[in-house]
Amino acid sequence: MEALKLYVMPQSGPFRPDQIPVPQQELISAWARSAHADASAEAFTHWDGDGEIPANCAACHAGAGFRDFHGLDGSAPGIEGPTPIGGVVDCDTCHSPGLGEIAAITLPSGIEHPVAPGVQAACMTCHIGREAGASVTRAVGDKAEDTPDPSINFVNPHYALAGAMRLGSIGAGGFEYPGKAYSGRFFHARPIADCASCHDPHTLTVAEETCLTCHENGAPEAIRISMISYDGSGDISKGIRSDIEANSALLLKTIQDYSVNIAGAPIVFEHSYPYFFLDADRDGRGDRIDGKPQTYKSWTPRMLKAAYNWKFVNADSGAFVHNPHYALQLLYDSIADLAGPLNIDVEALGIQR
Repeated sequence: MEALKLYVMPQSGPFRPDQIPVPQQELISAWARSAHADASAEAFTHWDGDGEIPANCAACHAGAGFRDFHGLDGSAPGIEGPTPIGGVVDCDTCHSPGLGEIAAITLPSGIEHPVAPGVQAACMTCHIGREAGASVTRAVGDKAEDTPDPSINFVNPHYALAGAMRLGSIGAGGFEYPGKAYSGRFFHARPIADCASCHDPHTLTVAEETCLTCHENGAPEAIRISMISYDGSGDISKGIRSDIEANSALLLKTIQDYSVNIAGAPIVFEHSYPYFFLDADRDGRGDRIDGKPQTYKSWTPRMLKAAYNWKFVNADSGAFVHNPHYALQLLYDSIADLAGPLNIDVEALGIQR
């Protein structure tokens, strides 16, 4: 009988680790250059000073938190304690064997929405925002629409909420004014079916060749889906993105006019939490006392609803692709609601819903 060989050297090299082929190396390299793997990004370093990620943030800001949230690590679904810092959206976030068993995601509105087996559950878990129109309704209660109330704080829908935007009224992510009808999920024609239909799951870049299946121009910002000039400019040669940006700018200006003429305290938006600040001297930046910005505390219910919708639309940089109709409706209705106490003739603005 031949003696058992404990170790057999390969017949040929390479033997250096950097020369040994790694399956899926191209995909791993693409992921490593993506935002999901950027360990230096604010999304993953925000809690470094605390030494741990809070339970209500960990599901989207660490792969370990995501698996804990869904019970993919063998624990019961739901995060009971903090998650260690240092994680990113790692490979196992989207390639966990149990991911395909997740059948539905609960949206911030409380609505449970089904997801297709596989990576869609990962996308939808983290790209649906943290608040919904129902949050605004709870925040204002039955308070007088145009009376400032210091107990009202800004309701922040959070960031990168493409999933909520795409679902439209099905997900009820925006504040939807009573009596108004809103577009539901934005359906693209085939081959568009889910997030990965347009976004490379590893690089996160948009696959413009997919757009060219139906659109003459593969650049998303140049695509126009309607012959209506929603911003009143009459220019329908530009992409629908321009209409959304113009009406968004108009809404922010209307909010600022309302803050001066109705709420009695000028407001300004800045790209830092909690985003809206007092601008009493109207110099375009939040007032500071001893170097500390003064959070806006003169919200009225009407103003909060409009500001929430403005932030909701602007929190999704791809709203013009994910659900332009829903975005335009939210912007229009918010402008129209503020227009009443400001005595603005909405028809004269030329904007469309």
